[in-house]
Amino acid sequence: MVCPKVISISNQKGGVGKTTTAVNLASSLALLGKHTLLIDLDPQANATTGLGIDPDGLGAHIYHVMIGQMDVNAVIIPTKLNDLFVLPSHPDLVGIEVELMGEPLRERVITRMISQVRDGFDYILIDCPPSLGLLTLNALTASHSLLIPVQCEYYALEGLKSLLNTFKLVKKRLNPGLSIAGYLLTMFDSRTRLSHDIAENMKTHFNSKVFDTIIPRNIRLCEAPSFGLPICLYDISSKGAQHYLKLAKEILAMEVAHEN
Repeated sequence: MVCPKVISISNQKGGVGKTTTAVNLASSLALLGKHTLLIDLDPQANATTGLGIDPDGLGAHIYHVMIGQMDVNAVIIPTKLNDLFVLPSHPDLVGIEVELMGEPLRERVITRMISQVRDGFDYILIDCPPSLGLLTLNALTASHSLLIPVQCEYYALEGLKSLLNTFKLVKKRLNPGLSIAGYLLTMFDSRTRLSHDIAENMKTHFNSKVFDTIIPRNIRLCEAPSFGLPICLYDISSKGAQHYLKLAKEILAMEVAHEN
């Protein structure tokens, strides 16, 4: 049985390319032959709709799994891309914190859920909500690593302190094996001095933890979700598609280096 690599994608600051990264990194890993599951843990369900799935048309979704009404394997569904599957979300998920309030191990619901997934995935990516509540806590407790998208704009470092404090807390109390996969610079505009300054600033602060791959501002990346397609199916030749493929290859190379 394959032991999947579980990566949470999180930043509680909205609009940083979190879901875009979750969808397109998962798709790129699948395109490179890695059997991949994307868990949409955001009640906004943007990763679900971004893969062409209407949450309201589903008989069951992640909420039903988390409250124990459905088996996770019955809710995982295929996408238009071979090797990419999704555990879809729904706005109902917004009420999960109240539902789980009485659960003694409520921060380990996702950990248990992943342990029950029967299909031998190579990678499981979790698109976290833009907050540091119970859902994000669950994701970090279940993950091997955390990938943090950071937008190349003035307030790039804003909010990172809270996320890193949560990361340290989870690592100390719930998941000692949790590491930071890296910081991903997104929405980079090579024409502006600001983007270059933010990139330099991030590398000064976080050194080798900043991915070499930088995701540029790209109109095709913005268009793809409205067609319910990952960028590699919408326009494989676009800069956005090529950079996410490059990111996937960088993550795979890091994995090989870690094993050696």
